[in-house]
Amino acid sequence: MPSAGLVSSPTIDLGLAKGRSVSTKIVQTADLVHPEGSIISPATRATLNFQYASLRNINHCPTGMYITPSVESILVWDAVLFVHKGYYQDSVLKFTVMFPNDYPERPPTVRFLTDIFHPLVDPRTGAYSLAPRFRPWRPKEHQIHHILHFMKSTFKEPTLDKLHEEDVLNKEAFKLYRDNRTSFATLAKQSAELSQSPSALYDTSGSKKNHSLRFTPLKPNEVDQVLGALSVYTEDSK
Repeated sequence: MPSAGLVSSPTIDLGLAKGRSVSTKIVQTADLVHPEGSIISPATRATLNFQYASLRNINHCPTGMYITPSVESILVWDAVLFVHKGYYQDSVLKFTVMFPNDYPERPPTVRFLTDIFHPLVDPRTGAYSLAPRFRPWRPKEHQIHHILHFMKSTFKEPTLDKLHEEDVLNKEAFKLYRDNRTSFATLAKQSAELSQSPSALYDTSGSKKNHSLRFTPLKPNEVDQVLGALSVYTEDSK
């Protein structure tokens, strides 16, 4: 995994993730820019800088989640979530968080780049619903770390149990979870497996090409070398 530091385009090695616990890392970028012509208020810039820096605090960024401002805009953060337990176990999910230029007065939006069968994810666009937790949005109370923790929780049964139909973006997934848990579990497992397919992990076409967190395939001996460099040891390596 990339260590915290000044990097422009971090790379994540999948060999470190599958079958192993992943610790959270925050990756910094040397230059935080915004799209040409976009006007960002000083208050918004200060808020984003502060909230990104605060993710280094204990328990602010969920374990298994990596996030960094994109190389193109301070208003777009690229992220990936590794799911270790539950219906979506072993999922590797890329997503982006997009902030309005008057944040925090208005909430950010979240879009998954990885296809995932989930009640809160629109199967056509990847849009993710924050409504169950952040309606209404409270700019003086809600911060990005609240969103990230909520997102991780929605891949666990206790939060899935509390979802309401008016908040979901995938009605089929919601109804299956409510009425046919076995079929839901099968489709969730399938989407988890597909998230680790080469086309999902390594595809550089379309909207995925500028995602700052990229994966590269590793051979078994290369995995051991990386683990050794990071002083990470597993039962197999002892």
